[in-house]
Amino acid sequence: MSCFIVPLTQALVTTAYRKTHEKSIHSPKASALKRHLPALEKMLWGGSVMLIVDHIINGELTWKFPFFTALELEGGGAVMLREMLTVGLPMSLVITAVWAVYAIIKGRKKAVLQ
Repeated sequence: MSCFIVPLTQALVTTAYRKTHEKSIHSPKASALKRHLPALEKMLWGGSVMLIVDHIINGELTWKFPFFTALELEGGGAVMLREMLTVGLPMSLVITAVWAVYAIIKGRKKAVLQ
């Protein structure tokens, strides 16, 4: 029910970083990871939006306060925190690892072609 909070937070931080370091990201001397930061950003935003829609469809998110149905139950906050740590965090780590491998492979291909 709250697993999307971790990748959504990472997407917000990634977007803020990209916007404040725009010049260094597009520099020819930038690392492969920096050059492909927009790809990570898109992966995180897309996945977060898909999870939000899924949770709305399944009734885990509502349009009225407290928004998360788990918070209506006693101990729901602990359940949400556990889900963020056991589902959301590993999901974000896997997305970031896949992106890092993608960026490194893309960077090496570019170096070979030059």
